[in-house]
Amino acid sequence: MELRQLEIFAAVAKYKSFSEAARRLYISHSTTCRTVSALEEELGVQLVVRDNRVTGLTPDGERLYEMARTLLDMAKNIEETMQNDG
Repeated sequence: MELRQLEIFAAVAKYKSFSEAARRLYISHSTTCRTVSALEEELGVQLVVRDNRVTGLTPDGERLYEMARTLLDMAKNIEETMQNDG
């Protein structure tokens, strides 16, 4: 699992849309879909409820979203701290 995968998943969860997440992250729709699918496969759980579009998150998806947001905030804080102190 990579930080970028979590960033993409968090955007899909936030916007409840693969297309909107892709647009906001300046990546393709297919990259967004493939990344979330790969993350689901790696973790062995379904994260997103799909019905031709994102209709919500599964309970596992909700848990991962909260943890991913915490981790992404921490990574952003590390980067800002190092840039300001470095």
